Amino acid sequence: MADSDGEYHDGNESDDFADHQVTSSSKHGTRSRAQPDKNKKGNRKGAKAAWEDIQRSWDTVVEDADGTLTGVIEGRAEAEKRARLLRDTTPLQRGIIRHLVLVIDMSFAMLEKDLLPSRYELTIAYASQFVREYFEQNPISQLAVIGMRDGVAVRISDMSGNPADHLEKLQGWIKQDPQGNPSLQNALEMCRGSLYHTPSHGTREVVIVYGALMSSDPGDIHETIANLVRDRIRVSIVGLAAQVAICDELCYKTNGGDNSSYSIALHEDHFRSLLLAITTPPITRTAEQSNASLLMMGFPSRTLAAGGGIHYCACHNRPTKEGYKCTRCGSRVCRLPAECPGCGLTLILSTHLARSYHHLFPLKNWVEVPWAEAKRSKACYSCLTPFPEAPRPESSKGKTPDKGKARSNSNAGAGAVVVPPPVKGLSESGRYACEVCRNHFCIDCDLFAHEVLHNCPGCQSDTRGLGGGRQNGKSNGNSNGTSNGNANAAMEIDS
Repeated sequence: MADSDGEYHDGNESDDFADHQVTSSSKHGTRSRAQPDKNKKGNRKGAKAAWEDIQRSWDTVVEDADGTLTGVIEGRAEAEKRARLLRDTTPLQRGIIRHLVLVIDMSFAMLEKDLLPSRYELTIAYASQFVREYFEQNPISQLAVIGMRDGVAVRISDMSGNPADHLEKLQGWIKQDPQGNPSLQNALEMCRGSLYHTPSHGTREVVIVYGALMSSDPGDIHETIANLVRDRIRVSIVGLAAQVAICDELCYKTNGGDNSSYSIALHEDHFRSLLLAITTPPITRTAEQSNASLLMMGFPSRTLAAGGGIHYCACHNRPTKEGYKCTRCGSRVCRLPAECPGCGLTLILSTHLARSYHHLFPLKNWVEVPWAEAKRSKACYSCLTPFPEAPRPESSKGKTPDKGKARSNSNAGAGAVVVPPPVKGLSESGRYACEVCRNHFCIDCDLFAHEVLHNCPGCQSDTRGLGGGRQNGKSNGNSNGTSNGNANAAMEIDS
């Protein structure tokens, strides 16, 4: 009888052990077959493991000469600011009088916490920011808010131009948990009803924040899409989950064959940027909307009740001591812009019209200033922040590498340091020049001028100065010369 105890044989046990390792390439996912390769040791020594080729984020970071990462952090922050400004500034015809319906998904899918603190809470918070930014960029426009829950559409706020009303109604829905299924068809039909009586000189838009992957519709949604196309209603969707085919078809057909209005949010910041990007008025495409037409508006002045009395506003029926008197019928409203409840006249201020005007002629992007042209400016023209000094040219003989680069090379081992490519639009000198007045500005003033002022401080100051006013009076003609008058006189401001 043979001995059942096996004898110990000393040899290349590692080869036999490698032949019977469990791998994922097996047909049934159990054990891999032995591969008849005699030179296994040599192959294992020469080849690299998969984890050795991992690209580490800290390998691409180059330290400063003093060993800190201050320059890297400031450079990335400046690159993020600059990326927000690199947009197309081509002047196009846009609809500055907008009628928009914001549709919020309030179904069970919004309970997911892939977007912190949850999809629903983040959407309500961003919806409030959207309302503020929408009326900041479109002060003479109208807005309504609708929710989707339990298979029906819920009206949150009616179509109006008062942002305080929308924000108050949105705050009342924060503590209510989302439930049920969404219904795209019911929400779109309610949007059609809200936009049906809007005037033809304004745009008709629907913005949907959609978090579900299904829609519980009572009928054929394709008929609803055909009605939206006939009523010239544009639909934009910001998805919080995967792409949905019906959403892509909806945006494609209502936007003239362009499905770029359907986007999927990748994270919280991307969700916010996608939603706030819709505050820019859309481009006018059809020939019918391109025809010039006149629109009657009233520009009332702010009035106080005589003798300390109290008046009732015609828009809310609330007692108030001040208000704006309609230029046609004499009714008083408490806030502007608004539509007169008595005669239906649109009441706005001249500043509201001026704030909407910058969308038609946006401020051009400022260009980067290289070190060769950076010597003529030492501080920002607007805020007087000092610029970094230009580096002195050094000879290549005896030049030693920077400490930061040497330290990075030593940390990387045998591999070379992968230096990240320069960010598009980021100036190496920290200066950005206006192509009209040729003045240099810092990145913060660049951001403030393009997102808030929508005017160049250098170009505006040249037309108001004593020397610049005389010089520009000839080139600009009588338009600036007669209106400005005396440069030292106080400027009158509308209240």
